[in-house]
Amino acid sequence: MSNNQTIHRAAQIIKEGGIVAFPTETVYGLGADAFNPLAVARVFEVKKRPYFDPLIAHVANPSNVKKLAKETPSNAKKLIERFWPGPLTIVLLKEKNIPDIVTAGLPTLAIRMPNHPMALAMIEESKCPIAAPSANLFGYLSPTTAEHVRDQLGDQVDLILDGGPCPVGVESTIVSFLEEKPTLLRPGGVSLEEIESIIGKVEISSIEGRPSAPGMLPKHYAPRTPIVLDRGEKNLDLYKDKNIGLLVFQEPKDNLKYHSVEILSTRGDLREAAANLFAAIRRLDALNLDLIIAEPIPEVGLGRAIMDRLRRAASGGE
Repeated sequence: MSNNQTIHRAAQIIKEGGIVAFPTETVYGLGADAFNPLAVARVFEVKKRPYFDPLIAHVANPSNVKKLAKETPSNAKKLIERFWPGPLTIVLLKEKNIPDIVTAGLPTLAIRMPNHPMALAMIEESKCPIAAPSANLFGYLSPTTAEHVRDQLGDQVDLILDGGPCPVGVESTIVSFLEEKPTLLRPGGVSLEEIESIIGKVEISSIEGRPSAPGMLPKHYAPRTPIVLDRGEKNLDLYKDKNIGLLVFQEPKDNLKYHSVEILSTRGDLREAAANLFAAIRRLDALNLDLIIAEPIPEVGLGRAIMDRLRRAASGGE
Protein backbone atom coordinates (compact mmCIF):
# COMPACT_ATOMS: atom_id res chain seq x y z
CA MET A 1 0.00 0.00 0.00
CA SER A 2 1.41 3.41 -0.97
CA ASN A 3 1.85 6.27 1.51
CA ASN A 4 -1.09 8.12 -0.05
CA GLN A 5 -3.36 5.09 0.29
CA THR A 6 -2.26 4.52 3.89
CA ILE A 7 -2.89 8.18 4.77
CA HIS A 8 -6.32 8.01 3.10
CA ARG A 9 -7.13 4.91 5.18
CA ALA A 10 -5.92 6.69 8.34
CA ALA A 11 -8.16 9.68 7.61
CA GLN A 12 -11.15 7.38 7.05
CA ILE A 13 -10.51 5.66 10.39
CA ILE A 14 -10.38 9.07 12.14
CA LYS A 15 -13.62 10.19 10.45
CA GLU A 16 -15.32 6.94 11.56
CA GLY A 17 -14.34 7.46 15.20
CA GLY A 18 -11.24 5.25 15.24
CA ILE A 19 -7.75 5.90 16.60
CA VAL A 20 -4.48 6.08 14.63
CA ALA A 21 -0.84 6.18 15.73
CA PHE A 22 1.04 8.63 13.52
CA PRO A 23 4.55 10.07 13.21
CA THR A 24 5.48 13.65 14.02
CA GLU A 25 8.90 15.28 14.16
CA THR A 26 8.91 14.93 17.97
CA VAL A 27 7.43 11.51 18.91
CA TYR A 28 4.64 9.27 17.59
CA GLY A 29 1.14 10.41 18.55
CA LEU A 30 -2.04 8.43 19.24
CA GLY A 31 -4.80 10.44 17.61
CA ALA A 32 -8.57 10.76 17.35
CA ASP A 33 -11.03 13.36 16.06
CA ALA A 34 -10.86 16.13 18.68
CA PHE A 35 -14.60 16.77 18.21
CA ASN A 36 -15.54 13.13 18.90
CA PRO A 37 -15.59 12.55 22.69
CA LEU A 38 -16.07 8.78 22.40
CA ALA A 39 -13.06 8.43 20.10
CA VAL A 40 -10.96 10.58 22.42
CA ALA A 41 -12.09 8.46 25.39
CA ARG A 42 -10.70 5.40 23.60
CA VAL A 43 -7.31 7.12 23.32
CA PHE A 44 -7.29 7.56 27.11
CA GLU A 45 -8.35 3.92 27.61
CA VAL A 46 -5.76 2.39 25.26
CA LYS A 47 -2.99 4.58 26.69
CA LYS A 48 -4.21 4.09 30.29
CA ARG A 49 -3.89 7.84 30.69
CA PRO A 50 -5.65 9.59 33.60
CA TYR A 51 -8.54 11.77 32.44
CA PHE A 52 -7.22 14.80 34.35
CA ASP A 53 -4.22 15.02 31.97
CA PRO A 54 -5.19 17.19 28.94
CA LEU A 55 -4.34 16.43 25.29
CA ILE A 56 -2.86 18.51 22.47
CA ALA A 57 -5.02 19.33 19.45
CA HIS A 58 -2.96 18.94 16.27
CA VAL A 59 -3.83 21.14 13.28
CA ALA A 60 -2.70 21.22 9.65
CA ASN A 61 -2.79 24.98 9.19
CA PRO A 62 -2.30 28.00 11.48
CA SER A 63 -5.68 29.33 10.33
CA ASN A 64 -7.35 26.39 12.15
CA VAL A 65 -6.51 28.03 15.51
CA LYS A 66 -9.37 30.52 15.03
CA LYS A 67 -11.91 27.67 15.22
CA LEU A 68 -10.38 26.27 18.42
CA ALA A 69 -9.37 29.28 20.52
CA LYS A 70 -11.23 32.42 21.57
CA GLU A 71 -8.32 34.71 20.79
CA THR A 72 -4.65 34.53 19.84
CA PRO A 73 -2.44 37.17 21.50
CA SER A 74 0.14 38.92 19.31
CA ASN A 75 3.07 37.13 20.97
CA ALA A 76 1.43 33.77 20.27
CA LYS A 77 1.00 34.80 16.62
CA LYS A 78 4.70 35.68 16.44
CA LEU A 79 5.70 32.25 17.70
CA ILE A 80 3.25 30.54 15.33
CA GLU A 81 4.75 32.47 12.39
CA ARG A 82 8.28 31.52 13.38
CA PHE A 83 7.95 27.93 14.64
CA TRP A 84 4.93 26.33 12.94
CA PRO A 85 4.98 23.72 11.63
CA GLY A 86 7.30 22.58 14.41
CA PRO A 87 7.76 21.33 17.99
CA LEU A 88 5.92 24.19 19.70
CA THR A 89 2.55 23.94 21.47
CA ILE A 90 0.61 27.03 22.55
CA VAL A 91 -2.06 27.08 25.27
CA LEU A 92 -5.03 29.44 24.72
CA LEU A 93 -8.59 29.86 26.00
CA LYS A 94 -10.70 27.29 24.16
CA GLU A 95 -13.88 27.72 22.20
CA LYS A 96 -17.01 26.13 23.71
CA ASN A 97 -17.25 23.49 20.97
CA ILE A 98 -14.11 21.66 22.20
CA PRO A 99 -15.19 18.59 24.23
CA ASP A 100 -14.16 18.71 27.89
CA ILE A 101 -12.49 15.31 27.66
CA VAL A 102 -9.80 16.81 25.39
CA THR A 103 -8.97 19.57 27.86
CA ALA A 104 -9.54 17.57 31.08
CA GLY A 105 -12.33 20.01 31.92
CA LEU A 106 -10.01 23.02 31.76
CA PRO A 107 -11.10 26.20 29.94
CA THR A 108 -7.88 26.04 27.91
CA LEU A 109 -6.61 24.09 24.91
CA ALA A 110 -3.07 23.12 23.89
CA ILE A 111 -2.63 23.45 20.09
CA ARG A 112 0.23 22.52 17.76
CA MET A 113 1.00 22.12 14.05
CA PRO A 114 3.41 19.18 13.63
CA ASN A 115 6.25 19.30 11.12
CA HIS A 116 5.83 15.91 9.48
CA PRO A 117 4.36 15.36 5.99
CA MET A 118 2.39 12.24 6.97
CA ALA A 119 0.89 13.88 10.04
CA LEU A 120 -0.09 17.02 8.13
CA ALA A 121 -1.59 15.01 5.25
CA MET A 122 -3.63 12.86 7.67
CA ILE A 123 -4.96 15.89 9.59
CA GLU A 124 -5.78 17.70 6.33
CA GLU A 125 -7.66 14.74 4.88
CA SER A 126 -9.45 13.99 8.17
CA LYS A 127 -10.87 17.55 8.06
CA CYS A 128 -10.68 17.89 11.86
CA PRO A 129 -8.10 18.69 14.52
CA ILE A 130 -6.51 15.53 15.92
CA ALA A 131 -6.39 15.20 19.72
CA ALA A 132 -3.30 13.17 20.54
CA PRO A 133 -0.90 12.33 23.34
CA SER A 134 2.23 10.26 22.68
CA ALA A 135 1.48 6.74 21.42
CA ASN A 136 2.70 4.79 24.45
CA LEU A 137 1.35 3.45 27.72
CA PHE A 138 0.94 6.30 30.18
CA GLY A 139 4.08 7.15 32.14
CA TYR A 140 6.37 5.03 29.97
CA LEU A 141 8.96 6.06 27.40
CA SER A 142 7.64 8.01 24.44
CA PRO A 143 7.85 6.20 21.08
CA THR A 144 10.17 7.55 18.37
CA THR A 145 9.60 4.71 15.86
CA ALA A 146 6.54 2.76 14.68
CA GLU A 147 8.11 -0.36 16.23
CA HIS A 148 8.07 1.32 19.66
CA VAL A 149 4.31 1.88 19.23
CA ARG A 150 3.74 -1.75 18.22
CA ASP A 151 5.76 -2.97 21.22
CA GLN A 152 3.60 -1.05 23.70
CA LEU A 153 0.15 -0.80 22.16
CA GLY A 154 0.11 -3.72 19.72
CA ASP A 155 -3.26 -4.33 18.06
CA GLN A 156 -5.20 -1.92 20.30
CA VAL A 157 -4.67 0.79 17.67
CA ASP A 158 -6.70 0.74 14.45
CA LEU A 159 -3.70 1.73 12.32
CA ILE A 160 -0.04 2.67 12.82
CA LEU A 161 1.36 5.02 10.19
CA ASP A 162 5.08 4.30 9.81
CA GLY A 163 7.00 7.47 9.02
CA GLY A 164 10.41 6.28 10.17
CA PRO A 165 12.34 7.58 13.20
CA CYS A 166 11.28 10.96 14.65
CA PRO A 167 14.01 13.53 13.94
CA VAL A 168 13.53 15.70 17.06
CA GLY A 169 12.88 12.89 19.54
CA VAL A 170 11.55 14.87 22.52
CA GLU A 171 8.06 16.30 22.81
CA SER A 172 7.07 19.82 21.89
CA THR A 173 7.76 22.87 23.99
CA ILE A 174 4.55 24.18 25.62
CA VAL A 175 3.99 27.91 26.16
CA SER A 176 0.87 29.29 27.82
CA PHE A 177 -0.60 32.68 26.91
CA LEU A 178 -3.18 32.79 29.70
CA GLU A 179 -1.06 34.65 32.22
CA GLU A 180 0.06 38.28 32.05
CA LYS A 181 3.40 37.10 30.66
CA PRO A 182 3.93 34.10 28.36
CA THR A 183 4.84 31.08 30.53
CA LEU A 184 6.91 28.02 29.68
CA LEU A 185 4.95 24.99 30.90
CA ARG A 186 7.20 22.29 29.39
CA PRO A 187 10.62 22.53 27.74
CA GLY A 188 10.85 20.67 24.44
CA GLY A 189 11.93 20.73 20.82
CA VAL A 190 12.06 24.55 20.57
CA SER A 191 14.48 25.99 23.11
CA LEU A 192 13.62 28.71 25.63
CA GLU A 193 16.40 30.82 24.12
CA GLU A 194 14.81 30.60 20.65
CA ILE A 195 11.42 31.60 22.02
CA GLU A 196 12.79 34.54 24.02
CA SER A 197 14.65 35.77 20.94
CA ILE A 198 11.22 36.31 19.31
CA ILE A 199 8.97 37.54 22.15
CA GLY A 200 11.30 38.53 25.00
CA LYS A 201 11.30 37.25 28.57
CA VAL A 202 9.21 34.15 29.30
CA GLU A 203 8.17 33.03 32.79
CA ILE A 204 8.94 29.44 33.81
CA SER A 205 6.16 27.45 35.48
CA SER A 206 6.70 25.42 38.63
CA ILE A 207 4.79 22.12 38.65
CA GLU A 208 2.20 22.11 41.39
CA GLY A 209 -1.15 20.36 41.68
CA ARG A 210 -3.24 19.49 38.66
CA PRO A 211 -1.47 19.59 35.27
CA SER A 212 -2.44 22.59 33.13
CA ALA A 213 -0.88 21.07 30.00
CA PRO A 214 0.20 17.64 28.76
CA GLY A 215 3.36 15.99 30.10
CA MET A 216 3.59 18.00 33.32
CA LEU A 217 3.25 15.20 35.87
CA PRO A 218 6.45 14.79 37.91
CA LYS A 219 6.70 11.02 37.29
CA HIS A 220 6.70 10.43 33.56
CA TYR A 221 8.67 8.86 30.70
CA ALA A 222 9.73 6.06 33.09
CA PRO A 223 11.43 2.79 32.06
CA ARG A 224 11.14 -0.35 34.19
CA THR A 225 14.80 -0.05 35.26
CA PRO A 226 15.48 2.57 37.98
CA ILE A 227 17.28 5.67 36.68
CA VAL A 228 19.65 7.69 38.84
CA LEU A 229 20.60 11.12 37.55
CA ASP A 230 23.89 11.54 39.38
CA ARG A 231 26.18 8.67 40.25
CA GLY A 232 26.92 10.49 43.54
CA GLU A 233 23.27 10.07 44.57
CA LYS A 234 23.78 6.38 45.34
CA ASN A 235 26.60 4.45 46.96
CA LEU A 236 27.75 2.52 43.91
CA ASP A 237 29.54 0.00 46.17
CA LEU A 238 26.07 -1.42 46.74
CA TYR A 239 25.97 -2.20 43.03
CA LYS A 240 29.48 -3.61 42.52
CA ASP A 241 28.04 -7.05 41.75
CA LYS A 242 25.14 -5.63 39.78
CA ASN A 243 24.55 -4.81 36.13
CA ILE A 244 24.63 -1.06 35.61
CA GLY A 245 23.99 0.83 32.39
CA LEU A 246 25.32 4.30 31.67
CA LEU A 247 23.57 7.01 29.66
CA VAL A 248 25.93 9.84 28.70
CA PHE A 249 25.88 12.90 26.49
CA GLN A 250 29.37 12.22 25.07
CA GLU A 251 32.17 9.70 25.76
CA PRO A 252 32.24 8.69 29.46
CA LYS A 253 34.96 10.38 31.50
CA ASP A 254 35.74 7.46 33.82
CA ASN A 255 36.80 3.84 33.56
CA LEU A 256 34.11 2.28 35.75
CA LYS A 257 32.89 -0.99 34.36
CA TYR A 258 29.37 -0.72 33.03
CA HIS A 259 27.33 -3.51 31.51
CA SER A 260 26.36 -1.22 28.66
CA VAL A 261 26.94 2.42 27.69
CA GLU A 262 24.65 4.54 25.52
CA ILE A 263 26.21 7.72 24.11
CA LEU A 264 23.60 10.27 23.02
CA SER A 265 25.94 12.24 20.76
CA THR A 266 29.63 11.56 20.16
CA ARG A 267 29.81 15.06 18.60
CA GLY A 268 28.26 16.77 21.62
CA ASP A 269 25.27 17.87 19.52
CA LEU A 270 22.18 18.55 21.66
CA ARG A 271 19.80 18.01 18.74
CA GLU A 272 21.29 14.59 18.05
CA ALA A 273 21.15 13.80 21.78
CA ALA A 274 17.46 14.72 21.98
CA ALA A 275 16.62 12.62 18.91
CA ASN A 276 18.41 9.60 20.46
CA LEU A 277 17.19 9.99 24.06
CA PHE A 278 14.10 7.76 24.30
CA ALA A 279 15.50 5.05 22.01
CA ALA A 280 18.74 4.93 24.06
CA ILE A 281 16.85 4.57 27.36
CA ARG A 282 14.66 1.92 25.74
CA ARG A 283 17.73 -0.11 24.67
CA LEU A 284 19.18 0.04 28.18
CA ASP A 285 15.81 -0.86 29.69
CA ALA A 286 15.65 -4.01 27.52
CA LEU A 287 18.87 -5.39 29.05
CA ASN A 288 17.33 -6.24 32.47
CA LEU A 289 19.85 -4.03 34.27
CA ASP A 290 19.72 -3.32 38.00
CA LEU A 291 20.24 0.41 37.50
CA ILE A 292 20.72 3.05 34.81
CA ILE A 293 22.96 5.99 35.65
CA ALA A 294 22.30 9.08 33.55
CA GLU A 295 24.91 11.81 33.45
CA PRO A 296 23.47 15.34 33.66
CA ILE A 297 23.53 17.37 30.45
CA PRO A 298 24.19 21.14 30.19
CA GLU A 299 20.81 22.88 30.58
CA VAL A 300 21.06 25.17 27.59
CA GLY A 301 18.98 24.97 24.42
CA LEU A 302 17.60 21.44 23.95
CA GLY A 303 19.59 20.32 27.01
CA ARG A 304 16.82 21.80 29.15
CA ALA A 305 14.22 19.51 27.53
CA ILE A 306 16.51 16.45 27.82
CA MET A 307 17.11 17.07 31.53
CA ASP A 308 13.38 17.63 32.10
CA ARG A 309 12.66 14.16 30.64
CA LEU A 310 15.49 12.54 32.59
CA ARG A 311 14.30 14.02 35.89
CA ARG A 312 10.78 12.71 35.28
CA ALA A 313 12.14 9.30 34.28
CA ALA A 314 14.33 9.03 37.38
CA SER A 315 13.14 6.68 40.10
CA GLY A 316 10.85 8.27 42.65
CA GLY A 317 9.74 10.88 40.09
CA GLU A 318 12.44 13.31 41.18
